[in-house]
Amino acid sequence: MTIHQTPLKIGVAGAGVMGRNHARVLAELRDVELTTVFDPDAVTAEGVAAAYGATAVTTAEAFVAAGLDAAVIATPNRYHAELGVALLNAGVHVLVEKPIAATVADAQAMIDAARANDRVLMVGHVERFNPAVETVKRAIDGDEIISIQITRVGPFPPRMGEVGVVIDLAVHDIDIIRHLTGSEMTEVQSLLGHTHASREDSALLQFRMDNGVIAHITTNWVTPYKTRVLQVATKNRFIVADLITRQVTEFFGQQPDGSYSTRMLNAWPAEPLKKEHEAFIHAIRTGETAAVSGEDGLRNLEVALRCLGE
Repeated sequence: MTIHQTPLKIGVAGAGVMGRNHARVLAELRDVELTTVFDPDAVTAEGVAAAYGATAVTTAEAFVAAGLDAAVIATPNRYHAELGVALLNAGVHVLVEKPIAATVADAQAMIDAARANDRVLMVGHVERFNPAVETVKRAIDGDEIISIQITRVGPFPPRMGEVGVVIDLAVHDIDIIRHLTGSEMTEVQSLLGHTHASREDSALLQFRMDNGVIAHITTNWVTPYKTRVLQVATKNRFIVADLITRQVTEFFGQQPDGSYSTRMLNAWPAEPLKKEHEAFIHAIRTGETAAVSGEDGLRNLEVALRCLGE
């Protein structure tokens, strides 16, 4: 027997690049109804809302009062906590874009509000749902990780202003490292560079996890082409994953002459943002802990701020 559930009424706050992507994906899902789009710019809000048959609002108060079951917050970081707490206190489940908030105190306020109101708070660390990352996670299951190296570089994005590469880019990789190792960063070392902006636009970050794994992140906005590469060394294999093409290569069986056998690992095609939303909906429907919890978001933010010396 098929059980038909009432579609969740979901709204999107922030109609910029990521907000538009969220709206597009939500409109394609069967289990939800995109009902409300919030942006302080009326033309922007109305344009996105009209594309998906939703209602446009231009104030946070109207968005909170829109009768939503769930909401996506894709506003600038500094607005995450105020809007998130208001939504959670109104009984609305929240998926907030990364980073969870601008400060640790704001992140904790969101976590406390979710707990007090028994609502789901999930953080949009979308790379967790990248098929290549999922493939690597499966491949190293049960193996002893030695080290992880991630390169995430590209050209300077003119849209960026209030954050640098650590908060915008490296926070993805901090989450990936925590996810793959099931461990927390105990030692943090960082070198930061400033070339085109007041915030850091290049960073070399090194970590030691509490289980002994060492990890390294190279990230910048000074490379003319985009690269996203994850490398994991374990006792028995070395895996290289291109997070853009989703190609994953495993090196194993080292020979006396130093050569290795290689094989390609299947990373099933899927849109990470869609999988993120499916995980959010699953947590709402089942009451299970969100795949990327508020606490995960807080830990990632704490490490990122340590890298910045804050």
